[in-house]
Amino acid sequence: MADGEAGGRRAKRLELAATILLAMAAVATAWSSYQATRWNGEQARAASQTNGIRIDAARSQSEAEAQTEVDIATYIQWIDANAHEDEDLADFYEARFRPEFQPAFDAWLVTDPFADPDAPPTPFVLPEYRLAAQVQADRLDRQAEVSAATVRRDIVRASNYVLGVVLFAVALFFAGISTKLDSERLRQAMLVVGYAVFLGSVAWIATFPISFVT
Repeated sequence: MADGEAGGRRAKRLELAATILLAMAAVATAWSSYQATRWNGEQARAASQTNGIRIDAARSQSEAEAQTEVDIATYIQWIDANAHEDEDLADFYEARFRPEFQPAFDAWLVTDPFADPDAPPTPFVLPEYRLAAQVQADRLDRQAEVSAATVRRDIVRASNYVLGVVLFAVALFFAGISTKLDSERLRQAMLVVGYAVFLGSVAWIATFPISFVT
């Protein structure tokens, strides 16, 4: 009689342990699923921002290339007029140099390029040739890289939470299967494994950042 009562108490304790594990694992699964969804949303917003930055960078790059083409075209015309010793035409083209090209052109002339073989071949290789649009494009490219890194980080975080869902599902499986077994030893073993998986997963998930509703 005493053995039967003791066995009944052990069975109830095992059933209670399984119920507690089922409840906690279910809550943890729901939390991990929610966080995975939140980080997927963070990733989508960061990806959208990255795309916008890249579009702006491409626009600035196109503007810089167009300005360079204008500078090259007027410079070539100036070179041609100068080669034919047509000062009026050369002055005409020089007066139409873009403001960003003029400092580089002036610095190039100082090097005496028509007499000094070591002079820079064109004004475009000089540091004075600096386009605001190109600077903007370079800045946006760097900003896009930072934003892209955020996208990659958020993808990893979402994936980690998805893995957490899988691990908690494993804990749920062991807790559930323990209630179907007749052997007390097997029930204990299933619960030990289930709790080990659950507690290990909780300890791991606890290191993850949390995305809050904004």
